[in-house]
Amino acid sequence: MRFYVVVDTNVLVSALLSKHDDSATVKILRALLGGLITPLYHPEILAEYDEVLHRKKFSFGEDDIQVIFDTIRQYGLAVEPTPTGEILPDADDQIFYEVTMEKRDEDARLVTGNLKHYPPRPFIVTPAEMLAILEENGILPASNP
Repeated sequence: MRFYVVVDTNVLVSALLSKHDDSATVKILRALLGGLITPLYHPEILAEYDEVLHRKKFSFGEDDIQVIFDTIRQYGLAVEPTPTGEILPDADDQIFYEVTMEKRDEDARLVTGNLKHYPPRPFIVTPAEMLAILEENGILPASNP
């Protein structure tokens, strides 16, 4: 089974900042880099990733950033969404939501650390919820309690 996922920028930032290899965001990033999930993207999403990940306050290594971009471009799926007409609290989040909606017929999910930025929908999940989905489907081994 293929898992299409739109990864919110905050998940990438959290993963790159984390000091814990077992954090949910780190595991989501590993699943993306390992080809276990297929990232959905749009040029606007890549532009936001680029702008945020290059902020001086984070000091992320260029090599780390480039690996993420290369993986997304090589193994991801570019999506040109149809506007949903739904208005979100933060206009920058609109593209993430609309790309997800465009692939909902293929069970796409939006993974975010900021659920309050989006309307409550069962396909908008936290990193921990996405890990549970991947574990339930045998994509990742079950976490030890």
